[in-house]
Amino acid sequence: MSRPRTTRQGGAALLTAMLIVTLVASLASAMVWRQYRAVQIEAAERARAQSAWILQGVLDWARLILREDARANLNEPVDHLGEVWAVPLAEARLSTFLAADANNAEDSGPEAFLSGSLHDAQAQYNLRHLLGGTEVPAQEQRVLERLCDNVGAPPGTAQTLIRKLRLAADASNKDASKTASADSKNPPLPPRNLEQLAWFGLTPETIERLRPVLTLLPQNTPVNLNTAPREVIAALFDGMDLASAERLVRSRQNQPLKKVQDASSFFPGTVTLSSERVDVKSSYFLVKGRLRLDERVLEERALVQRRNLDMLVVERQRVNQVTSATANKGRGA
Repeated sequence: MSRPRTTRQGGAALLTAMLIVTLVASLASAMVWRQYRAVQIEAAERARAQSAWILQGVLDWARLILREDARANLNEPVDHLGEVWAVPLAEARLSTFLAADANNAEDSGPEAFLSGSLHDAQAQYNLRHLLGGTEVPAQEQRVLERLCDNVGAPPGTAQTLIRKLRLAADASNKDASKTASADSKNPPLPPRNLEQLAWFGLTPETIERLRPVLTLLPQNTPVNLNTAPREVIAALFDGMDLASAERLVRSRQNQPLKKVQDASSFFPGTVTLSSERVDVKSSYFLVKGRLRLDERVLEERALVQRRNLDMLVVERQRVNQVTSATANKGRGA
């Protein structure tokens, strides 16, 4: 016996209503999700813009300090580690700088902590010295080999750096055809900083070992004897040892060098101190800014060139990092 027609119509109506409710719920959830994502993207973009402005403030702070240092040493330019620019800005809560009073310093808002530092870029050996002329000068090659040995770099690191740097320089000058090496068919790009030495096959661990003693600046620069570590000073000249370099480092802590010849007593008599290789002042500085915002860390590194009272930003790098708490949370998820 068949069911009544009204019963069949009621079942179809109920099924249609359920389909409509399901469709409306799906559309509503999709709209809510898109709105939620839009809010998240807007918040992330706002945080990125705020972070960029804050780190720009760190760079402006560094340029101001360098300008005031240049103005103070205008008659006798000397740069050493006892000056104001060498004192790092310890990590501090950003609200302590921005709050109108102590009560507002603890008010709502994201936890933001700011720190920064200035480093003399001429405290390290400049790899640019390897690129002058048609061949690498023998003295520069010995300097690089001694530096790699002093920091415990893997064997062959100096030769790899010399070969790859020359290939990259020749390729940029359209002279790669003069090189008989097989690498000349696919030369590496010229690096602009130490991080890009990874293009040459150097591991991150090796680059970190070389960072305290090597740099790569836009032009040839002398090493500042007032700021260079003993490993760099000992490697600059043939016959110099770490013990003599250590005595120079200890002596400059009490009395910074006023001129290059003040350091002659620490070097062998056969060494001629020229302003092309060593100096007591610097023109290039590395600015490091670090912003810790909630669970994310944003770092910026900038290379600044000082020309009299003008501070020129040569290069800027930005690095995003995640704190260990966020990383652990992600792994747990």
